[in-house]
Amino acid sequence: MAAIMIALAIAILGSVVALNFSKGKSKKRKYIIWGITIMVAIAPFLSFSIGLTYAWIVRDGWAGMLMFVLFPIIFFLGLIVLLIGVFKEKRRESM
Repeated sequence: MAAIMIALAIAILGSVVALNFSKGKSKKRKYIIWGITIMVAIAPFLSFSIGLTYAWIVRDGWAGMLMFVLFPIIFFLGLIVLLIGVFKEKRRESM
């Protein structure tokens, strides 16, 4: 149970740090920051905590393998957000 709480704390801490880093930045920079945060801080720890919580609820250790399904899904969502930020064009100010 402690491992689940630590994993959730790391995911929440990563989100808070990303929120502080993205304040006052352009949309392009926000996409890049959040994409990296989702891939590095949120995806592994959130999938770990969800997988172990589900395995603990159903009382079957093999149910924890859910984390191996959730991690790539969340990771690729973060990759998509990152790529949107990288390839997004900056808006030009019109006069």
